[in-house]
Amino acid sequence: MDGIEIRDDRDAGCLEAVAVAVGEVVGRIEYFVLDEPAPALVPVHTVVEPAHEGKGIAGSLAHELYALAAREDVVVAPLCPYVVRWAARHPEEAPAADPALLRAAKEWLAAHPGRF
Repeated sequence: MDGIEIRDDRDAGCLEAVAVAVGEVVGRIEYFVLDEPAPALVPVHTVVEPAHEGKGIAGSLAHELYALAAREDVVVAPLCPYVVRWAARHPEEAPAADPALLRAAKEWLAAHPGRF
């Protein structure tokens, strides 16, 4: 995507789309890392700033999240409704997560209500 760089801020739990020309974050996927029962990236929320909607930013973020997981040899257990829909449209890039992993991700999220 022209003029957009995607950066992983693991410590903050954000995959960010940055407009390079101005250094402004124009979109992000908020996620956490699940350790048990298996390592996974768990996207919870996708946001694109209103002035940048309709430019493919959310899709680029979802694509990069799955690519990041593949590079790290972990799975994505999506709880974010946007990422769930994106994954359903791109099964070749977004393998389905094990239901037990999704349950564990939901339990983690419920146990950390102030996190997202």
